Amino acid sequence: MNKESSAGVVFCMPFIIGFFVFLIVPMGLSLYYSFCDYDILSPPKFVGFKNYIEMFTADATFWQSIKATFYFAFVSVPLRLIFALIVAMILVKPTKLTGIYRAAYYLPSIIGGSVAVSILWKRMFAPDGVINSLLGIAGIDTKFPWLGDTRTAIWTLILLAVWQFGSSMLIFLSALKQIPKELYEAADVDGANKFTKFFRVTLPLLTPTIFFNLVMQMINGFLAFTQSLIITQGKPMNTTLFYAVYMYQQSFSFNNAGYASAMAWTMLIMIGVTTLILFKTKKFWVYEQG
Repeated sequence: MNKESSAGVVFCMPFIIGFFVFLIVPMGLSLYYSFCDYDILSPPKFVGFKNYIEMFTADATFWQSIKATFYFAFVSVPLRLIFALIVAMILVKPTKLTGIYRAAYYLPSIIGGSVAVSILWKRMFAPDGVINSLLGIAGIDTKFPWLGDTRTAIWTLILLAVWQFGSSMLIFLSALKQIPKELYEAADVDGANKFTKFFRVTLPLLTPTIFFNLVMQMINGFLAFTQSLIITQGKPMNTTLFYAVYMYQQSFSFNNAGYASAMAWTMLIMIGVTTLILFKTKKFWVYEQG
């Protein structure tokens, strides 16, 4: 091994060590604990597939958390991408204030997952919060418990997720700028209107970007945690109990780390299957540009 190769190995060692110590080893331990009765404080006791069997056959809350998580992901992600695309198309034309607008729309994506914003969101939808106050100004006298009603609690979390469309918007902006102007000029010559150009030119060429955003945001949707934990704590009646929150409760509230590890690996499989399905359907709607 020459000096250049040795130097490369030396500089890569911090990453390699960190990768194994903080990722591979914890994943291996988590897989082992998923087959154990483990409460963190006592040594793990191997119980085979007991945690998985109990999860799928005897835990109704497990299925409720899956229902809440899938509902949240499959509703919030499409809405977020739609709003991101609309705003991106508005901001694609440069103006003097375009940079300020882009920063303002991207800001929620930076702070949207913070505890502070979740607390603020919780106060906004409280019976005496801003939302009901605005409704009162509009002539609608209400003290509706948005976070305490099974019909609306999940939608407050969905609205928070949709509000965080900034990262997808920037990706759409970049993709919109890559579309050749000659295609729009040719469409104008053929007499195409704005809607025709959008559905025949813009949207097909954006499908790879839509697919990328869809996969990434869907994974983030399955892993949603802070919103549910801080704003609703999974209430009312577990309608907002996201999978990650229930897994957290099993590990740190119920001291059932073995069961939580089994849930983690189950979620990994669900995310993998969902991503695989998206990739399998890719050929039917994603334009590969030749």
